[in-house]
Amino acid sequence: MNPNKKIKILQLIDSLEAGGAERMAVNYANALCSYTGFGALATTRAEGILKQQLNGSVCYNFLNRKQLFDFKALFLLRKIVKENEITHIQAHSSSLFFAVFLKLICPQIILIWHDHYGASEMLKKRPVLLLQIASIFVRNILSVNHNLKAWALDKLYCKKVCYLPNFTSESSMVFNETTRLFGASGKRIVCLANLRPQKNHMMLLQVARILKKDYPDWTFHLVGKDFHDDYSKEIVEKIAQYQLEDHVFVYGSRSDIPSILNQSTIGVLTSISEGLPVAILEYGFHSLAVVATKVGEVPTVLNQQEGILIESNDVLSFCEALKRIITDKALRIDLSVKLHSKVISSYSEKAIITLYTEWIHEK
Repeated sequence: MNPNKKIKILQLIDSLEAGGAERMAVNYANALCSYTGFGALATTRAEGILKQQLNGSVCYNFLNRKQLFDFKALFLLRKIVKENEITHIQAHSSSLFFAVFLKLICPQIILIWHDHYGASEMLKKRPVLLLQIASIFVRNILSVNHNLKAWALDKLYCKKVCYLPNFTSESSMVFNETTRLFGASGKRIVCLANLRPQKNHMMLLQVARILKKDYPDWTFHLVGKDFHDDYSKEIVEKIAQYQLEDHVFVYGSRSDIPSILNQSTIGVLTSISEGLPVAILEYGFHSLAVVATKVGEVPTVLNQQEGILIESNDVLSFCEALKRIITDKALRIDLSVKLHSKVISSYSEKAIITLYTEWIHEK
């Protein structure tokens, strides 16, 4: 590539439905637009609720891919790349394979793979063959936690691997208030997590069941994509079985996350596996006290000074931690202030984009 040519990066993602990888694709597009003067994003299969958070100056396109080998979508992406003089494709998660197809017909394009794999505690079970083949065409790999970086260096052919944490984007924090949460103000516990087994909502419902006995005024609010599958049905059934209909509320995907967090007091995450959850960063940005399970990169954000960490599936300890925060307002404020400060200093858009652009320019 011509060294004098300006670097222009397009974010590639399968959809813009609410999720951690999707949020980061939007955050990178917005941040690069602000800091470098150019940001671009293309979705391959679907649009989604997060499209509303894209900066109006971001070059956005929907490829409408219908199948794996969709030549119409592929040549549309090639046209976008050529017209906008795109130099790099930052492919998030499984969009890597479509990016490799583009590389085959546009060999000058530089591929970055952004690995958001959430089950980083179960990497031994991760399918590797196709990723190994794809990694031959990749120049840079960006991993969202240290486990994924070590795995990529061990298993894949691309050896230019960097760990960069996820970050909050102030541009996505501008909002119009639309969602009104149920329950009493000042007594709301929010969980930002798509309804997937990995997020372990069943543990959270057990916690809610126990907490209801001593703190009936405190309510739980589950915000995240509902896939209307067996897991989703089980959540609804458990809410009824535990008689939590007036205590636990399920909202599905929402675009006004800042508004929801501003109506909440405590943020929780009960996952059995994570990368670096954007939810934790968003809790911190909005000054919530946090209780979360000790998985993925969560301990690097919450080290008992900025929140309370609990072992995965330890329902009773999770309950006790919530009780401490509920009854001790001074502790609640202290945790929220420290987490907010850490997120602003270490996980802000400016801090991470500075490291990212330096890494991209490395030879």
